[in-house]
Parts: sequence; structure tokens; C-alpha cells
Amino acid sequence: MTRLYDDPGTFTEDMLAGFLDVHQDTVAGVPGGVVRATETRPGKVAVVVGGGSGHYPAFCGVVGHGFADGAVVGNIFTSPSTQDAYSVGSAAAGTAGLLFSTGNYAGDVMNFTLAQEQLCQDGIDTRVVFVTDDIASAPESEIHKRRGIAGDFVVFKVAGAAAEEGYDLDAVERVARHANDRTRTLGVAFAGCTMPGGTAPLFTVPAGRMGVGLGIHGEPGVGEDALPRAAELADRLVSGVLAEKPAGSGNRVTAILNGLGTTKYEELFVVWRSVAGLLADQGLEVVEPEVGELVTSLDMAGCSLTLVFLDDELERLWRAPADTPAYRKGRAEPASATPARRSTTSGVPAATATRPGSEGSRACGRTIVSALEAMASAMVEAEHELGRIDAVAGDGDHGRGMVKGAMAAAAAARDAADAGAGARSVLVAAGDAWAGKAGGTSGFLWGAMLREIGEHLGDDVEKTSAADVADAMRAGLQALQRLGKAQLGDKTMVDAFVPFVDALAGRVRSGAALPAAWQEATRACETAALATADLRPRVGRARPLAERSVGTPDAGATSLSLCAGAVGGVLGPAR
Repeated sequence: MTRLYDDPGTFTEDMLAGFLDVHQDTVAGVPGGVVRATETRPGKVAVVVGGGSGHYPAFCGVVGHGFADGAVVGNIFTSPSTQDAYSVGSAAAGTAGLLFSTGNYAGDVMNFTLAQEQLCQDGIDTRVVFVTDDIASAPESEIHKRRGIAGDFVVFKVAGAAAEEGYDLDAVERVARHANDRTRTLGVAFAGCTMPGGTAPLFTVPAGRMGVGLGIHGEPGVGEDALPRAAELADRLVSGVLAEKPAGSGNRVTAILNGLGTTKYEELFVVWRSVAGLLADQGLEVVEPEVGELVTSLDMAGCSLTLVFLDDELERLWRAPADTPAYRKGRAEPASATPARRSTTSGVPAATATRPGSEGSRACGRTIVSALEAMASAMVEAEHELGRIDAVAGDGDHGRGMVKGAMAAAAAARDAADAGAGARSVLVAAGDAWAGKAGGTSGFLWGAMLREIGEHLGDDVEKTSAADVADAMRAGLQALQRLGKAQLGDKTMVDAFVPFVDALAGRVRSGAALPAAWQEATRACETAALATADLRPRVGRARPLAERSVGTPDAGATSLSLCAGAVGGVLGPAR
């Protein structure tokens, strides 16, 4: 278990504070993560990596010479927000452009891509490379859907070394993609991990068994086998990875036998003894392998084998020196004299001027504040159950993310309303706060949805009608589907939101007052959320574990129905 914490809700922030104090000579804190303690030298491409926390040494532990220039750090197992990625990217970027790299997860793809667009608008040429090394998460014909696990470390190292060597941005992006194309990983788990404050692991493995094809966010494996001896496990890992040896690759590889958090180094060395022999039997020469904890998953027991099929360029960059808080290789050259940075970790954006709303819109805004506060209370009450549902086929972070997002949204909405804002400005402030604090796919989509609803309500309407609300909710649904790409039947919150919006619009058209229409729409939403138990997920982190998900409702649909019910309580009983 993860036993040592003060407040589970601030575990990431508390961890970062300690990390920055210990390594203050080499790294500095900025809103959203960390950067090197010195400015990026002129002419050097900045490489910024990132993802959720819980994976140390990834991601903040690899910021330093020969590796990353910065790391964006999200909540545990949760993608950082767009705001966080933009902040760290802005701080790390020098004069030669910026490369983001992270694992291929829906939230990371959404948030880092949007941050890339924003940085490009600011005049910072920015590229993004998503890592797809996990061979168990999708077939070779759908390699673009694969997750990034321990192969993250390889791609980050190669890109960082290339940037340190003086490659321009096009070349850094090219070699990072090349490293990803040449990297394959297969992992196994012997026991699940426990979130800080949790009383049980996110998944369990029966005695004498192991999960095969695990993720690094507390997800269980895609299959299960008998727990073998070390030599048999080595054979399973080597044969699995070599089955996907890239076409045209040679006989030189590097390897990472990665511990996931609890597996002892001595155990890993026993496994490596057999891995090394098996690779030699296949005629492969191993160059500077790594055995140890490089990309972990809190206290998960397990390991993964990564093979990188080298050419001369990849081998040179893999062997290049690096000096970071958690990883050192060779002898790094002393850093050139560049200005030092100071930590600025508050992460609180400057307040924007609030345009006063009309009297009617301000009244609507105050009702929205009450609704968001009720939603936040509902999420606090449901946090553990939402986490349990999410952990069946995902990473178990949904409850905590919803709590962080809803509480931040309610606080931001209250501040905006107190400043005289109308409905639009209240919801825009709430959406930005939700996305910024919650992170992940859910945070991104809830933030966009609230903003879109606000845009349709406006700040100047004197009386907001039931039809106005119904139209605004449909606009929010359309934004959700446009950005999230989910459709009915994909087992997401869309499966509960579509029936809600349709029922709300239908009752309003028939002349029902908003409280009555909302109550009926909530019942449709709750029924649809429960019905997602029969669906198989077709998108998101649960997709590789689709069969395991059957019988459990979708966490996002469930939280949406709870939020709808909380808002209904604020609107009052049907009349």
C-alpha cells in the first residue's frame, strides 16, 4: 500500500514540494511541473515530457542534462491539464522550438495537443510525439492505439540526447518518432497498486497467477496466466517482444527490465540472467541495458521488458551522457553558463477582468454557483465508489479527478459571481478551473462542456428560459462529442448525456417548467448510466480491457448522472 501521505488530495503537490527541495540545485518548480534550474541555452531545442504522477522516476526525475528540459506533472495516474502543459512548455522553451513527448493516452493526447496549438499561436514552434510501445494494448494493425509504458523512457532519452547534441526541431522530432517505431514492451503484474488514502488495491491478482499486458496506471492486465519461475517469465517476455521485431532491424538492441514499484532489484536481476541468455541465443547483442525502476506504478508488483532495435544513430543517442535527479549515464559535460531559474509553483493564473452581467444573468449565475457546489458535494460523497468502478477496467482516478474538478469549478464560479459576472462568465470561469485542476480526459471534456453551455447562455439575457437551458445543454453535448470523438455505444458519459439532453428538450417542448423537465431528464440519465454496464468500451483507457468492463457501469456516465441529480436538487421539486 501507499502508506505515507498527509492529505491524499494533495499527494502530488506534497511530493513535488519535497522533490524540489532535495534537488533545488538541478531543477526548479513552475506551475504545472518542473524545469531545469538553468534557462535553455540559445539554439537548443527544449524537450518536455510528462504525464500523471505515480511513475517516479518518470517524469520529473529525468529532467536534466542529456535528458528532458522540463516535465509536466499531473495528478496520480491523470493526464496533466492543457494549462499545465502550456505553462511548463512556455517556461522550458528557448529559441529553437519545443518537443512534447508523453504516452499515448486519451487525456494526454487531448491536453498536450491543445497546449501545442496554444504555444504555436504564441510563436513557439512545438511538436508532439506520443509513445506507443505496449504490444499488449492493441494489435500490430492498430499500433496507433497502443499505450506508452516503459518505452516512454527510451523515447525521452533519445530525444533529449539529440537536443543536447544540437539537432534542430525537425531532427529531434524525427529521431523521437524513429525511437518509438523501434521500441516494444510487454509487462506482467503480480499485485495491484493502491492509491494514497485507498484501503484496497485498484485490482487484485489471484494467488499463484499473474496479469499479462498490464498498463502503468493501475490497470489490470489484458490476460492472466499461472505465475511461472523466473526463467519461464523471461522466456514469456522475450518471445512476446521478439514476435514483433520491426522489419529491417539488425542484431543490436538495448533492453530495459523495468520494475513497477514493489518488485525487488534482486528479483529483477534473477530474471535478467535468463533474459540475457535468451537474447544471446537469438543472435542479439545487447548494448548498455538497464535493470531497475524507471517507469513505475506506485506500489504495483510486476515488471516489463522493453527492447529497442538499434541503428547507429539510436545507439549513439542511447549511450550519450545524462545527468538528472534519478538517472545518470556516462560523464555529462558541465552546463554552459545560462541564467538560473527560481521556482514559481503557485500555478494561480492572473485574474481576468469580469464584465458585469445583466441583473437576470447575474441571478442565473448565482443559481449556477449553487448547482456547482451541489455537484462538488455529490462528487465528494461518491469519490470512492467512482474510483472503484473506474478501477475495474481503468486506472481508478475518476473519483478523485471529479472531486478536484468540481471543487475548483465551484470556487471559481463563486468568485466570478461575487464580482458581478453573468451566467456565461461564471460558467467559463468554472470550466477553465475544472479543466486546469482535474486534468485528464474527463477534466478536459467537463471544462469544454461548461464553457460551451456558458457561451449559449450569455451574460446579457434578462430572463433565462427553460428552452435556453435545453439548447445550452445540447450545445454542451455537441462540444463533448466533437472533442472527445465518442458516440453512443462507446461506453462513455455520452451514453448518459444524450438521453438526458433528449429528455430535457422533449419535456421543455411539451411545456414543462425547468424543474420538472430536469427531473425527468435526470431519470433518463440515471437509467442510461446503469445500462452502460452491458456495453464494451470502444475508446479510452478501458478499451484494452473491454471484456472485464462488462457488468460494471461506466464511471463517467455514473458521475454525470450524479451531477444531474445534484443540480435537480438545486432547481427544486417538479411542479
